[in-house]
Amino acid sequence: MTFLIVAGDPSGDMRAAELAGALKKKSPGLRIAAVGGGRLREVADEFIEDLAGRGIVGFWEPLRHLRFLRGLLRRIDGRLASSVDGLIVVDYYGFNRRVLEIARRRGIPSYYYVCPQVWASRPGRVAVLKRLVRKALVLFPFEEELYRKAGLPATFVGHPLAESLPAPRLARDGGPPRVGMLPGSRGSELSRHLPLFLEAFKLLREDFPDAEGVVVASGHLPAESFEAARAVEGVRVESDPDYALRSGLDVAITASGTATLENALLGVPMVVVYRMSWPTYWAARALIRVPYIAMANILAGRRLVPELIQADATPEKIADAAAAFLGDPAAASRLRRELSSLRALLSRPGAASRAADEILGDYR
Repeated sequence: MTFLIVAGDPSGDMRAAELAGALKKKSPGLRIAAVGGGRLREVADEFIEDLAGRGIVGFWEPLRHLRFLRGLLRRIDGRLASSVDGLIVVDYYGFNRRVLEIARRRGIPSYYYVCPQVWASRPGRVAVLKRLVRKALVLFPFEEELYRKAGLPATFVGHPLAESLPAPRLARDGGPPRVGMLPGSRGSELSRHLPLFLEAFKLLREDFPDAEGVVVASGHLPAESFEAARAVEGVRVESDPDYALRSGLDVAITASGTATLENALLGVPMVVVYRMSWPTYWAARALIRVPYIAMANILAGRRLVPELIQADATPEKIADAAAAFLGDPAAASRLRRELSSLRALLSRPGAASRAADEILGDYR
């Protein structure tokens, strides 16, 4: 039995690799063909293309890569035509919708793991998924009911981060203030956010001169991408594969994305920041239907952490928001407890294993 798995960004690549491992463990001899990134490459029997490493995101940015994307879709079509028993797509809706269309034309059952956030924007996507997908495997409990009401079979399998991250730290360990900077896992995010975060840190040091800055480097980006950070006094660049460094931060300045959920589950106070191209921003603003972009705020149903988007994302405003946490330890401690309570909403150990069972159950 052979499955094709398609993931298009670093976080999706990680979730896809976990699922691929679970599938192979439960069904020895099962083969995985994959489009994804480095994590998926390690577990796949056949790796077709590194899509996740290209960092193609946004509304308009994919147009610059149209030739590559069309060529990849043709290659995927050819692979689906050759002995594939099922398709699993992970996140990355814009591209994966086309992949799902190809699978439907070829009569191949399809599964969606880490589904698009239809509750945040473009609810019409539910009707598309109902037509193309046999089953949705969702990471947030409220998504299960949403998809089922729309007529698409869905199962909440739990969120892998809730089971894999270390326990939250609810109090400071002492020592100088530790300020984390997480500018994003894509090259375009890094170029927009890193200079901004470094300027904010310089301003923070005016009020907290002993503050230590740590840029948490994504393993998907080359080391030379972080040279500007190494040139700033008080800043070092570190990888953090086991989250030990991140869990010890006093505040994190974080690009919107998976990192905001990770910080919340770790109980780390944060300032959520995002800048994008202006055409992408205006398109997103017209489509977004939720009042927040940080998952911590969405899950809580209120603004737990500050969000500074586009024109509001200035070094001065970022520094002021971070200073509010550093200057008021009692407020920071309260926030840590509130963020940590969100873990219970998502904790259901064995997410990848449960998703694998849902898929393989259709083939027994």
